[in-house]
Amino acid sequence: MRILLTGGAGFLGSNLCDLLIREGHAVVCMDNLLTGKKDNIEHLLDNDSFGFIEHDVTEFIDVKGEIDYVLHFASPASPVDYLKYPIKTLKVGSLGTHNALGVAKKQKCKFLIASTSEVYGDPLVNPQPETYWGNVNPIGPRGVYDEAKRFAEAITLAYHRSHGIDTKIVRIFNTYGPRMRDHDGRAIPNFIDQAIKGEPVTVYGDGLQTRSFCYVSDLIEGIYKLMQSSLNEPVNIGNPNEMTLLDLAKKIIQLTYSKSNIEYKPLPVNDPKVRRPDITKAKKELNWNPEIALDDGLKKTIEWFK
Repeated sequence: MRILLTGGAGFLGSNLCDLLIREGHAVVCMDNLLTGKKDNIEHLLDNDSFGFIEHDVTEFIDVKGEIDYVLHFASPASPVDYLKYPIKTLKVGSLGTHNALGVAKKQKCKFLIASTSEVYGDPLVNPQPETYWGNVNPIGPRGVYDEAKRFAEAITLAYHRSHGIDTKIVRIFNTYGPRMRDHDGRAIPNFIDQAIKGEPVTVYGDGLQTRSFCYVSDLIEGIYKLMQSSLNEPVNIGNPNEMTLLDLAKKIIQLTYSKSNIEYKPLPVNDPKVRRPDITKAKKELNWNPEIALDDGLKKTIEWFK
């Protein structure tokens, strides 16, 4: 296939570029480099099956030639980014998704959007199944990301129902691995960066809020399986093994042989208390299950950061 991948120079997008090229597809990578980095795709630029277009998807998208699949991954995705770029985040979730769907409609091709576990907000149900509607504050600081993705899901399924486009929605839970940025703002890159530098490892609140972490290769494999499926409704992809952020901080300090202490800071507004995917649907429909243990994934990620 010839695949248009928006946000292809980002953490997840660039890892997905690698998998698609390995599987024999041609990739048109589109990114405005707001949060993505050209370094992430530098090794692909000489590949005849890969092309890069620097473009903001909130503007009209024009790609020459036939496209068989559109993967829409463009969006700021960390709290640091979407709090810094609130309007750009809302625009890429709304205008960007609309433009990407326009390509799929024109080309009569398949479409997959990268949604997020943030559509569940601060959940009152744990673990979170795809049937849960969420508990989101639409006007809180985090709402710019949550609501951008909730709108993106809504317009994606509207295009499926109204125009017959074969659409997919992946709800991505916390993911980590090589190509994350040290100033990303999410727990694992923050903790690793601080621990390597011997700085205090900052934990927000009492650190007893829980998360579950999926290694990037597992996540990308799940997305690839979803691409090839007949599913149109959202599917959770993530690792259901849950732990507190305090325990994660202690584990990273141990794995980096760091002398860092833990420093507690106030909890951000609307920070979720729990976050854990129910992956029953992915197991049953995609025959997908994460395989990389947390310690193994963290060791690989720590080596990359070093």
